[in-house]
Amino acid sequence: MGDSFADVRDVMVEGESGLLACSPKATRPVFEPSRRRLSWPNGAVATLYSANDPDQLRGPQHHAAWADEIAKWYEGERCWSNLVLGLRLGSAPRVMATTTPRPLRWLKRLMAEPSTAMVMGSTLDNRAHLAPQFLDEVNRLYAGTRLGAQELDGRMIDEVAGALWTRKMIEAARIGPLGHDREPVFTRIVVAVDPPASHGEKADACGIIIAGLDEDGLVHILEDASCQGLRPLQWAERVARAYERHAADRVLGEANNGGDMVEAVLRQAAPGLSYRAVRASRGKIARAEPVAALYERGLVRHRGCFAELEDEMCSYSGAAGEHSPDRLDALVWAVSDLALGRMSAPHLRRL
Repeated sequence: MGDSFADVRDVMVEGESGLLACSPKATRPVFEPSRRRLSWPNGAVATLYSANDPDQLRGPQHHAAWADEIAKWYEGERCWSNLVLGLRLGSAPRVMATTTPRPLRWLKRLMAEPSTAMVMGSTLDNRAHLAPQFLDEVNRLYAGTRLGAQELDGRMIDEVAGALWTRKMIEAARIGPLGHDREPVFTRIVVAVDPPASHGEKADACGIIIAGLDEDGLVHILEDASCQGLRPLQWAERVARAYERHAADRVLGEANNGGDMVEAVLRQAAPGLSYRAVRASRGKIARAEPVAALYERGLVRHRGCFAELEDEMCSYSGAAGEHSPDRLDALVWAVSDLALGRMSAPHLRRL
């Protein structure tokens, strides 16, 4: 079982380290994608499941399971419960979970269970199967950082002292994605952009956050469309698509670094979009504090799981030398405009 059926097929089954590649030719299973099934010569059968549909697990029963990247499952706790409840065949049913550890409450409870056996490993433990250039680069970029401890060393990294957001605050704000439950009526939707100063693999990300304000005054984070490594026109086209997809009212672009260039490149991608430049007159922490207060008051909702954005929110403390939080910057601009800015002038909403 994986986060999506595509992940199960492309990584767990057909990937370079997937079941097909790791099986000896004589005992290699037959993969039937249309039936979501692997069949071995000895009669063993494995069924493929997606965490996007937890109710698929209601009814079937199994002897054993493999669950991959459980920390990124949208409804992780619900999926895990349904999976475990179906492990009722044989004398010793069990499940193997492989994941990068993230400080989720249900995952920490699972790790603390007396029946859970923990095996920890780092990226360096697999150095024989990784490109030396990759190892040199990730060590140079992430060694000694919080992200490196989590992604490279496989350590569970919890709250960061001084960060304005906590995991508890974000979990309290989380609800289902659009289409998952009753749709709110949005009175205003914005796309906030924190543009990078350059492009390429080593450049900062382009933070692109879409947020809406509902009739009750709650701000909903609708999508994190951030990207990295794209040229200006490419990320501008990404912004334009998000603007159209969400029928947004305005694009907010941070102009401290790019100045008029930000508007010019966005106009190339979509000449008719409504745009307003925003400029930072205070530091990042000072701008973020009022937004964090809105979370504390229960006035912001996350429509789904935005792992990279939430990692930035819970790890940025404003300490000297910290990497600029591009997604967080865009989030702060979006929420500030919707909930802390002045009332917008009367305008027409496109339906």
